[in-house]
Formats: sequence, structure tokens, C-alpha cells
Amino acid sequence: MKIRLREATVEDAVELAASHTAVAEHLTGVHGHGPWSTRTTERGVRYAMRQMAVFVARDRRGIIATLRLATKKPWAIDKSYFAPSRQPLYLLAMAVEPGRQRQGIGRRCLEQAKRIAKACPADAIRLDTYDAAAGAGPFYAKCGCKEVGRITYRHAPLIYFEILLA
Repeated sequence: MKIRLREATVEDAVELAASHTAVAEHLTGVHGHGPWSTRTTERGVRYAMRQMAVFVARDRRGIIATLRLATKKPWAIDKSYFAPSRQPLYLLAMAVEPGRQRQGIGRRCLEQAKRIAKACPADAIRLDTYDAAAGAGPFYAKCGCKEVGRITYRHAPLIYFEILLA
């Protein structure tokens, strides 16, 4: 299956909110309540669209994956853990519909995020994930992202990863 990310539009906000909430509910059902258990609202999605680039991947039934790329550093990221970078992008809120996980969709979205970042032009992608069973640390490591640190931010254990772009 070929995956193509496209920039989300305001018309996608309701479906994006539902998608993020479905992923959160799935993680909560499998791993219990945690910081990943937050519901996403249409208002929250619209706010994100004003702050950063939001991308979606669709099939004929709707959104199957999403991610956000931001130039502004998120508050939970401590830059001192990462390699020096003139133009980093921050990968946020990557999610694949629960019924579509483990089919290579996330990996293909990450590859497209790298191409988008290089075209910006960015020289690195930085991200964090929960250091818990509900986190995507093993996924990012398997995709070749380099682990650069572990911290606890507001009682949430996190793993930092980076991708240096040639």
C-alpha cells in the first residue's frame, strides 16, 4: 500500500480529533490510563494547524495516519540532548489508526516526514515518546531513529530520538 501524506485542511479537523481520540482510547484500553489517555478536540486540532504543519494519510474510508511537523521547540524537549542543528523540525503527535497499525504505515509516514523535512530545508528531526509500554520507542528505534536521552517531564518518562538529515 502506497502512503501519501498531504497537509491537513480545516475541513479535516473533526476527523483528526476523532482519530487522535481513537488512538488514545486504544492505548488506554491496552496499557491503562496514562498521559497518552487525553481526548483531542476539534478546537485543539485547529489550534495545532495554526501553530505547525499537520499532515494526514488517507485511504478510501478516511484518515489512517497523521503527524505534525513544527519549527518551534515543544516545551518537553531539552535541546541539550540533541546534536547541534541549524534548522531542526520537531515531529509531534504521530498516530496510526489502531486497526491499521503494524502494517508499515507508520514507517512509510516517517519516511515521508524525512522527505518533507529535507525540502523545508531542515537538517534534523527531533521527537520524544513515552518511555512506557504505550510509547513508540521500539518503533522509532526500529526505524533507525537515534535515541539521545531519557528524561522525566511533568511526571511523564520520555525518550528523545533524533534523525539527522544529510
